Amino acid sequence: MADVILQNVQKRFGSVEVIPDLSLYIPDGSFTVLVGPSGCGKSTLLRMIAGLETVSSGAISIGGEDVTHAEPDKRGIAMVFQSYALYPHMTVRQNIGFALRLAKRPKQEIRDRVEEAADILQLGPLLDRKPRQLSGGQRQRVAIGRAIVRNPKVFLFDEPLSNLDAALRTQMRVELAELHDRLDATMIYVTHDQVEAMTMADQIVIMRSGVVQQVGEPMDLYKRPENPFVAGFIGSPRMNLIEGDVADQRRARMVGVRPEHISMSFEEGEWHGKVRHAEHLGSDTVAYVDADGIGPVTIRLTGEVPITAGTSVWMTPEAGNLHLFRADGTVERV
Repeated sequence: MADVILQNVQKRFGSVEVIPDLSLYIPDGSFTVLVGPSGCGKSTLLRMIAGLETVSSGAISIGGEDVTHAEPDKRGIAMVFQSYALYPHMTVRQNIGFALRLAKRPKQEIRDRVEEAADILQLGPLLDRKPRQLSGGQRQRVAIGRAIVRNPKVFLFDEPLSNLDAALRTQMRVELAELHDRLDATMIYVTHDQVEAMTMADQIVIMRSGVVQQVGEPMDLYKRPENPFVAGFIGSPRMNLIEGDVADQRRARMVGVRPEHISMSFEEGEWHGKVRHAEHLGSDTVAYVDADGIGPVTIRLTGEVPITAGTSVWMTPEAGNLHLFRADGTVERV
């Protein structure tokens, strides 16, 4: 295990500056998720840590060792990509142990380490199968097993679940979190999916246009976003960000309130509007409302609520759950 430190790292492709100036501390043993919209620089940053992209300026250290210009195989990292990249003619056992055979490790050591990784990932009964005989989730576990046998200081994951269906992604999120707990390893994980970030990470790094917007624990980012971008990115459905009269009345540039922090009534409330669309999910009802003088407002209600398009409703934001984003960049919560 090891911590990862990036100091004033910059990345340019010709005249295009992808990461302008980034400093970041990733603690030893943490599960850190880099998250942000497509093109924000998160995969580029991961590839620089891996040594697959050169650093234009700045420094990177892993476990106290400067690896800024070190080759990938000298950094003590193992990377799991979006594509499984398994050898189709090899068995699961051979795929997992391939890097060890290349390194000419003793046969008994290879056997022991492969079987240990297979046990961790529940692949023991599948060791003699070929990749074509596996499900998507099983193939991804083989790719992870190939990383585990290398005993890396740091695991790097580049959107490893994006090729899986929704049910498998949910299952693999749980398995990856359990794997982290079992190995107690430093893991850095890239995704554009904030649900993956919220459910797996103990530290989230939110990026936008190559710039870190906020770093913190998942619920810190949810409860205390430092700017409207973070507020709108974390949480599903996204936070309502309201400008105009509502913001002016509270001397704020923008007022934020989460959908679950708005109560609804058919008789009275602070804001009036008509339901434009309602999603009935059983456990929740999500309503998209055109609020008078405000614009679109999303509310999430517990359980099944009998509303349809055109229903007239009153909404009241909960006291203590408003986020006031001031023009000077400060945030107040009231």
